[in-house]
Amino acid sequence: ILIKEKSEYQSDYVWCYGISDCFGIVWNCIEGGAIMLVSMKEMLHHADKNNYAIMAINCCNMECAKAIIGAAETECSPVIINISPRQWKSHASLDATVPMINNMAQKSSVPIALNLDHGQEYNDVVEAIQHGFTNIMFDGSALPYQENLERTALISDLAHASGCSIEAELGHVGQASAGDGVSNDFYTHVDQAVEFVKQTHVDALAVAIGTAHGQYPQGYVPHLDFQRLKELKTALQMPLVLHGGSGAGQKNIQKAVALGINKINVCTDVFAVGRERMKTSLEENPHIDLMDLCHEAEMAMKEYICSYMQMIGSSQRYCYCMSVKKEFD
Repeated sequence: ILIKEKSEYQSDYVWCYGISDCFGIVWNCIEGGAIMLVSMKEMLHHADKNNYAIMAINCCNMECAKAIIGAAETECSPVIINISPRQWKSHASLDATVPMINNMAQKSSVPIALNLDHGQEYNDVVEAIQHGFTNIMFDGSALPYQENLERTALISDLAHASGCSIEAELGHVGQASAGDGVSNDFYTHVDQAVEFVKQTHVDALAVAIGTAHGQYPQGYVPHLDFQRLKELKTALQMPLVLHGGSGAGQKNIQKAVALGINKINVCTDVFAVGRERMKTSLEENPHIDLMDLCHEAEMAMKEYICSYMQMIGSSQRYCYCMSVKKEFD
């Protein structure tokens, strides 16, 4: 819900971002008409209560940021912007990228969270917090269970003390190119997940139920363990996350959302549609201007994100369906 109201102590207006359900309202008010970046915790709480999912999309440049936020605005949808340590170290410097995203978020009318994607090193987590990320996704899933638990608990304390929400991963969502995601040896175990969440106090949990990161072989659609997902949701009663949302298949994604997935990470497919649009544009016009080429990629990514938001039910979550009363002077 977005309400524009006049502050008791200010002459200008304050935009209030509110997430409401039958149990109450959480407000995050920012002066000067800006929502800015918000915590992922309340965003996912709303998705959990209302049985839909939110896209978490990786961003490595201005075109990605504009496509993500533009799609969220078009669809009246919340969105999560992911940046991984590899992405910021190889290309998307945080000193340049975060202020750009923040500036766009200030002009937005929908909730936007900035998430550290697959943080593993302590120093990377600290750097993300120092640059204003609103969520930390700590990935200790490749570690032995006890070490994953202990490191996650430490990062959870650090994140919460800094005003950030936190997501962790239990089980292991590997790489599609390596054939990961097929063996249930990597899957999240229900009893272990209950204890893990209890000990770490994380706000969301990424679970392994058969997806993998990256691009699957052509024509391959993964088989997901929906019974395991149902048991995890019943036992944990919290927002659950699906990594490896690219190429998982529309029916799989929609069923996963229906059974309790509230955040879906998508990178490979979004980057691919941008790349393919650039390739097609160059073939059609080899002399196309670089700026126009970048714009073509942005529009292709935006179109794809809009359709994905519609598929997972996050569209039209932050708007009025009709006017509730007459405006007065």
